[in-house]
Amino acid sequence: MASLADPATRFTHVAHLAPTPVAERDAVLANPGFGARFTDHMVVIEYSEEHGWHGATVQPYGPIALDPASSVLHYAQEIFEGLKAYRHPDGSMALFRPTANAARFNASARRLAMPELPEDLFIAAINALVLADRDWFPTVEGGSLYLRPFMIATEAFLGVRPAKAYKFIVIASPAGNYFKSGASAVSIWVSDYTRAAPGGTGAAKCGGNYAASLVPTAEAFAKGHDQVLFLDAAERKWIEELGGMNLFFAFADGSLLTPPLTGTILAGITRDSLIRLARDEGLTVREEPYSLDQWRADAASGQLVEAFACGTAAVVTPVGQVAGRDGSFEIGGGGPGQLTGKLKARLTAIQRGEAPDPHQWVHQIG
Repeated sequence: MASLADPATRFTHVAHLAPTPVAERDAVLANPGFGARFTDHMVVIEYSEEHGWHGATVQPYGPIALDPASSVLHYAQEIFEGLKAYRHPDGSMALFRPTANAARFNASARRLAMPELPEDLFIAAINALVLADRDWFPTVEGGSLYLRPFMIATEAFLGVRPAKAYKFIVIASPAGNYFKSGASAVSIWVSDYTRAAPGGTGAAKCGGNYAASLVPTAEAFAKGHDQVLFLDAAERKWIEELGGMNLFFAFADGSLLTPPLTGTILAGITRDSLIRLARDEGLTVREEPYSLDQWRADAASGQLVEAFACGTAAVVTPVGQVAGRDGSFEIGGGGPGQLTGKLKARLTAIQRGEAPDPHQWVHQIG
């Protein structure tokens, strides 16, 4: 195949001999849910110490052959990203801030002693997959194509050291509403578990962080809540993040607060976008520690009027109730707030090509 240095020729395309029947695909797109069904293709790029990144292919979606001794299965060298492709009103397709995802992917790679992927190759791989599966955009309101780039260590060996061979893969899934409850505001459970400790991998988007969250998340679900809240590992008092989302707090004086990026929480791209949009509106946004006790007190006094979670999958989601072993409390009236709705509308309008893009965040495909 041609050199990976040339974006126009770097991908070999393997024909899909049995794509999803149109009627079946249309049924999925009318009610996609989230993360349950996948498109017809995937992108695979190989890495070796000898050849670097090579063998880029757009091929039929399917199982991955792995040696039982593959390093990922034993030492968890695995990272991933999440971003969305959107259909714009003129029929074009676009990504939202993919260079930020590429940069965060490489930051995760460095933390897990994995090879970095050139940012232009990361974006070209996503473009190639979206173009191959352009017929998989959901028809439901607010639907999008969720993209999952990931890298795994594939060298077969037993021994604690970085692997010498990897696969970078991108898969896609038509996406609708992230939360199954359909509630206007979510309820969260304060976990006794911790997600990450200082000096750990909390700022990396690696599977191990999410594996550690599964038991506390299941506990939250069992108690009737939509998400789990993690406090800091050192003092067990400072709010960090939810199982897969960052948090914002809106006060009666019009200001916003979000926990700072200290290495134990993920640097959310939606988080950063909302900070910039809020500041565009003239709002004060503070990145400061905020304790659970202060949250409870501010909610009771009325000083805190709204809280919301944000992330690629759920975008912006109001938080209406917080519960833990010490009792529960509501934020505002327990429903969505005006500022939450305004920021969400502003962000999604840019993502979907319905409003101007002052920060040049939108990346056109094709």
